[in-house]
Amino acid sequence: MEEAGTNPAALEKRMIDLEVKLAYADDLLDQLNRTVFRQQQQIESLARELLALRQQLAAGATPGLDAAADERPPHY
Repeated sequence: MEEAGTNPAALEKRMIDLEVKLAYADDLLDQLNRTVFRQQQQIESLARELLALRQQLAAGATPGLDAAADERPPHY
């Protein structure tokens, strides 16, 4: 029985298997990079929203409510 290192057919099969694994690894890396990029965009968007809300709160505004919402109803 020959070892894989001396059998050209076995060596070629191992090379093909490694190339297939490399192709899958490259594809996975691209997918992960896209996911990280999208998550970073979401983080930056949320950080901007949070900053805007903090600025509104510091300015005395109530986020999401009109000034009319603070008025007493007419029956009081």
